Amino acid sequence: MRFGLFGGARTSMGDQPSDSQQLHDFIDYVVEAEELGFESVFLVEHHFTGFGQVSASLNLLSFLAAQTRRMRLGTAVMVLPWHNPALLAEQAATVDVLSGGRLDLGVGRGYRYNEFHGFRMDMDEAEARYQECLSFIRKAWTTQGRFSHRGKYWNYDDVVVEPAPLQRPHPPLWIGANSAASIIKTANDGMNLLIAQHGTPEVVGEKIAIFRDAVEKAGRVFDPFSAGVTRALHVCYTPEERNRQHELRIRFMRNVQELSLPPSGPVAGNHFQGHGDEADMRRKTETDALIGTPEEIIARLKVYEAAGIRHMLLMDVGGSREALRIFGREVMPEFRENSVS
Repeated sequence: MRFGLFGGARTSMGDQPSDSQQLHDFIDYVVEAEELGFESVFLVEHHFTGFGQVSASLNLLSFLAAQTRRMRLGTAVMVLPWHNPALLAEQAATVDVLSGGRLDLGVGRGYRYNEFHGFRMDMDEAEARYQECLSFIRKAWTTQGRFSHRGKYWNYDDVVVEPAPLQRPHPPLWIGANSAASIIKTANDGMNLLIAQHGTPEVVGEKIAIFRDAVEKAGRVFDPFSAGVTRALHVCYTPEERNRQHELRIRFMRNVQELSLPPSGPVAGNHFQGHGDEADMRRKTETDALIGTPEEIIARLKVYEAAGIRHMLLMDVGGSREALRIFGREVMPEFRENSVS
């Protein structure tokens, strides 16, 4: 089993340290994770949250490229409707070149109402903008010489995107998918799979099986590390600390729900329909998050491993260096014999 990090840095809020210190603390956190044997870091992209999420994912990955040597540097995800596709293709390729070919570009259409509202963009356009942007990026990375593009949202004349990415034909593309139909489409499109933070090991295992079957039906060899599963991580030793971490996790889910849904509530066409009420959030936290002692976390991970999961992306919202060290030294050795470097 391989382990990576998921999430991203925070800027300062209230009485917290300065933006500079917060960012450099995160850099140090990722560098230590590499030393402990974590194999990747996937950064989210969010805007206008009010709780300090860093939005410039590729900028941060560029800096991480200079501070690390081995880790894969990923996005989970770049929300394509908000980006000029030519600029994004150039920026992402630059990260790939600077890192020596370590970029994993996760892409998506977005789901938070407050972000589309902030950009003054109609969420009904998200899918079409996503598809056009992705098509342009692929064309830009695989076309020799200049080309033109005529689309609904973007138009270019006689352009060449530079630099070319180091990985050929282009860096691996990842997308979050949940339904069986979207998972099969992900496989048919030749993309890697990101699975969301919720779902029992059995449910997640079923999604991996659908993806494997679709990849093999498409005539390709299935790579078990081409599907990443994200889970919240909190190492704790007492019932009091366990309860506190559950409450923090539920508060985080509540914040995401408030930012994601329009004032009118869930609407057709928005694939994020909410985390449910308090009882639903508590149930998801208890069944899905990795909260507990190292021994309990190992036992939970063994269940995921038995269900066919080989690539775990861990999100510790607090960014605890001590929890990172405990996981690296006490949990990861239990799975190291099955890891492929």
